[in-house]
Amino acid sequence: MTGLPGQRHAATAQPPDHQAPRTVSSPPWWRGRTVRIQRQRLAYALLAPLALFIGVLTLYPTAVTTIEAFFRVDALDPNHGFIGLRNFHNAFSTPAIDESFVNTIFYTVVGTALSTVLGVWFALLLRERSRWRGLLLAIVILPWALPPVVEALLWSRIYDPSFGPLNWLLKGLHVISTNQVWIGSNRWLALALTEVVQVWQMTPLSVLLILAALQLIPRELYEAASVDGASRWYGFRYITLPLLRPGITVAMVAAITTTLNIFDQPYILTGNATATASVGLETYVVSFQNLDFGQGYALSLLVTIVTAAASLVIMRLVYRRVEF
Repeated sequence: MTGLPGQRHAATAQPPDHQAPRTVSSPPWWRGRTVRIQRQRLAYALLAPLALFIGVLTLYPTAVTTIEAFFRVDALDPNHGFIGLRNFHNAFSTPAIDESFVNTIFYTVVGTALSTVLGVWFALLLRERSRWRGLLLAIVILPWALPPVVEALLWSRIYDPSFGPLNWLLKGLHVISTNQVWIGSNRWLALALTEVVQVWQMTPLSVLLILAALQLIPRELYEAASVDGASRWYGFRYITLPLLRPGITVAMVAAITTTLNIFDQPYILTGNATATASVGLETYVVSFQNLDFGQGYALSLLVTIVTAAASLVIMRLVYRRVEF
């Protein structure tokens, strides 16, 4: 088209060449499945050594104990025959073993209750930020870090009737006038003093477990309760305790497992005395002194069953799933 003289013609832009969109082909369906299978195989390969380790050290002895508990296993008599429940009947027909069950129940109930209450109390103290928090935490953990034999030897010196610090302290406070024989003079006193050593060892683990659960509770819940005028006791009862139930459950299960298998403290403090002997100690006496391994297997199986049952009961009664 011809324009008028002096009129500028507008530049016309040429449309770009139209290019067809590129299509990216998706990988075949079987490739993703192959990757998942390879990852699963890698996970199984990494878990295999741990599973083998647990199987060799835990599952295999448990299986052997379960089978041999129903056989006559005597180191002095090679005639090992199936005798059914006779090992269990003989165990409950022995007064020393019956007494050891009573002692173990005492250790379990008192030890679990005290370690849990002290664990909650110390965890609440250690939750507060202070310059001495690290030092207090190290002091609390120390009894748990010591071997049980070392702890029992240490407390045996504390209970020593001639040179023990306990007699010296009580005489200084005018509670007693002469040195007392603490271990051996009274059965229940000896049981209580033995349990003191056990609680001293177990409480640090309870503190750590409960403190870990305590630190997961949001501070906003306490701030909201404070704004509404709630007291500290109200916050502890209706916020802290309900949300601590998972941590308390784990701490109680650990305490039950430890107390039901107590051995070092009674053995170091009182030797083979039946007044304070636990089922674990009686199992040692029956197996390695009396050489009746069949009855020892039966006692070990009973302790395992009771430990599993008690742990399930605690989880059923105490544990509650919490969500923040």
